[in-house]
Amino acid sequence: MPRPPSVDEDQLGDLIAAVFRAKGYEGTGIGDLATASGLQRASLYHRFPDGKEQMAQVALTHVGRRFAAILAPMRDDPDVARGIAETARGLGEFYGFGALSCVLDTMTLAGAPAPLRDRARSLATAWLDAMTDAARRAGHRPEAAVRAARDAFVRVEGALVLGRVTGDTGVFAETVALLPSLLVPEDRA
Repeated sequence: MPRPPSVDEDQLGDLIAAVFRAKGYEGTGIGDLATASGLQRASLYHRFPDGKEQMAQVALTHVGRRFAAILAPMRDDPDVARGIAETARGLGEFYGFGALSCVLDTMTLAGAPAPLRDRARSLATAWLDAMTDAARRAGHRPEAAVRAARDAFVRVEGALVLGRVTGDTGVFAETVALLPSLLVPEDRA
């Protein structure tokens, strides 16, 4: 009978995603992933025979599942503003209230293979699409909804960069708190 894994798949996804988030694809070594997961290199290669690229794909798949759950209230709540506010709360938690880098950003730095950049792009597009749909449901015309979603995305990502560079995560907290007002037209807020 095979020995049970010492780290379950969901926990492993969190652990390896955290390493890629912090170091990017090129900066992450197998030793980093082994240390973070508590697994031996041989165990990592047993689980991921295609090596670091496969581990990075698993990390992005894990992030994609987390993002789907975070975006669900914005997509599904009949009260659009309440759903956006709940998604903003989830984004705040996912990004450590501004203390953590965006894995979509760090995974697409120089050296990342094209399939990883493509996967990160699809996750960013899903996020933009969810915000666009919420803005449209909140009363924005289609073109204005796209602009509102892009503006919100740029603000969130920019706040993450600013927080990382300056050490001040307050701007991120302010930005996610503003997410409903960025996506819901003023006359409907």
